[in-house]
Amino acid sequence: MKTCLAIFFTVVSLRAAGPDTILLRGATVHPVSGPEIADGSVLVRDGKIAEVGARIAVPKGARVIELKGLHIYPGMIDSATEIGLTEIEAVREMSDISEIGLFKPQLRAATAVNPASEHIPVTRANGITSVITSPGGGIVAGQSVLMHLSGWTMEDMAVRAPAAMRLEFPRIRMPNRFGASEAPETPGRPSAYAEAKKRYEQQLRELNDFMESARRYRQAKAAAGADFETDLKLEAMLPVLDGKLPMLIRADKEKNIKEAIAFADKQKVRMILEHGEEAWKVAAELKAHNIPVVLPPTFRLPEEEDDSYDKPFSIPGELSKAGVKFAFASFGPGSEDNPRNLPYEAAAAVGFGLPYDEALKAVTLYAAQIWGAGDELGSIEKGKWADLIVTDGDPLETRTQIKQMFIKGASVDLDNKHHRLYEKYLAR
Repeated sequence: MKTCLAIFFTVVSLRAAGPDTILLRGATVHPVSGPEIADGSVLVRDGKIAEVGARIAVPKGARVIELKGLHIYPGMIDSATEIGLTEIEAVREMSDISEIGLFKPQLRAATAVNPASEHIPVTRANGITSVITSPGGGIVAGQSVLMHLSGWTMEDMAVRAPAAMRLEFPRIRMPNRFGASEAPETPGRPSAYAEAKKRYEQQLRELNDFMESARRYRQAKAAAGADFETDLKLEAMLPVLDGKLPMLIRADKEKNIKEAIAFADKQKVRMILEHGEEAWKVAAELKAHNIPVVLPPTFRLPEEEDDSYDKPFSIPGELSKAGVKFAFASFGPGSEDNPRNLPYEAAAAVGFGLPYDEALKAVTLYAAQIWGAGDELGSIEKGKWADLIVTDGDPLETRTQIKQMFIKGASVDLDNKHHRLYEKYLAR
């Protein structure tokens, strides 16, 4: 009983508070990492969570926000987006996702993000406070960034820059989804499959050669000392080879995922599987190699004709049972996969075998842990950034409204372009 009192009836000494001290009081607090706290409070000081409990004395000078009847959750994290890199996809000049070339590890998404993107406030409005933004194109696409969705510059926004090196693992690409060539085959001309397989094998050789070049570069740099001439491409690969930076590997089909796992094992790099449409088929291998997964949107059609109608909805539950850590992602912005729909991607899986607590963690704590920021984001705990959302209900429910948001302890305006258009045409 004394232990419970110590946890839930925390009393903070009445010391003077700084100008950025806020006490959120009277709400039901959902830490995610522990049991909910009825009639709880969260003390925020200098952008971080100072205390969490059921009884927190008001520090002198603190601003108190009464939230009786509401709920406090950690802000959600979308683990795969293009936010800040593209504004209008149909306009080439407004997209900065990819550059020419197969191997571009020196490219950093953080340098290209537009902090004033209209996609940012739209995404924030539904409870997402942080996202992973990744470059694309080629094989080694560049460096992803984990960032807050508030700030004037990337220096304000960045949580992990870089957060991962993104790799689109080579695969056999047919001219269309049905595996048939768009042009009729002619005698003496290789089949479409043979040509696709040849390209795949060539890209695989080039990838392994590139990794070997990076290793030789590391050895040469260590031997040469201060006079060594830097190669930006190979220099960018050193944190990956040293195990300091994970490799975010995009692979979809069972065979492709197994090849990616074997590649990561051979190259001795830390792997995060991206997309993994058939990750459920290799769950045992993913668990054995401790590889987390960033899942594609739940609201999609089954990939194969033989798949059950609910396969996309049941995959998260199957991975959870297998002990594989995963996070949900939107892979947006886009018309059908906008990051604002992230909580509903998680909610849809709950009805098909995924425990609710695991669904909530897959958009908060697990996502933070996968990106190496589990000590900073993803739950309401002392010492973490005060990325908080105040709601009138369960954030995974479509009826729930986000009443207030705090990113790094600062209140965030929830107005956005979609809301303004709604108000405009409502008054027409």
